[in-house]
Amino acid sequence: MARTSVLSTRVLLTCAAIGVATGLLGGLAGWITYPVLAVAAPLYGFVLGVHVLPGIIAQEVLRLPWVALLTHVLAALVASAIGPQWTLRFLGTAILFGGIQEVIAALTRYRSWAAWRFFVSGAVIGLVIAVAVFFAAHIGGMPLWAQILYLVLSVVAPVLWTAVGLGVGTGLRRAGITRVRR
Repeated sequence: MARTSVLSTRVLLTCAAIGVATGLLGGLAGWITYPVLAVAAPLYGFVLGVHVLPGIIAQEVLRLPWVALLTHVLAALVASAIGPQWTLRFLGTAILFGGIQEVIAALTRYRSWAAWRFFVSGAVIGLVIAVAVFFAAHIGGMPLWAQILYLVLSVVAPVLWTAVGLGVGTGLRRAGITRVRR
């Protein structure tokens, strides 16, 4: 008896479609990064938070292992076509965010698809964003109120984008986009 792959053609095509759509948003986020950092750096967490979408949507729609990481990488490739100056950052972010989402799902053995699990991954990603960008963008040189605002928004933004991703994923599931055979 032939063994079927978890990543069937249907799953791969679904990941690709989600990756293209969210990659377009990621590419746009890349282009507005410098203006946001120059004008309103504390809001950068909202810009970077959009990058949680590929994995959240893919996991909510497909509920399978590896779809978050795969969809993130595909989205990073699409975003790189739009903002090639960010290619390495897009790929690094894809591996980091997709990896975090996969690890959180793996901790529940890919059996719990409750919203709390997605929000935990969003909060973990938010903490990573807050710390990384705090040092990379020299947020420590800003007034204390701006530093606090940045830290709060950097943690909250991926959680809010997670809610958006869950809404999109749930809508796609209800529309019957996925009829994945197991």
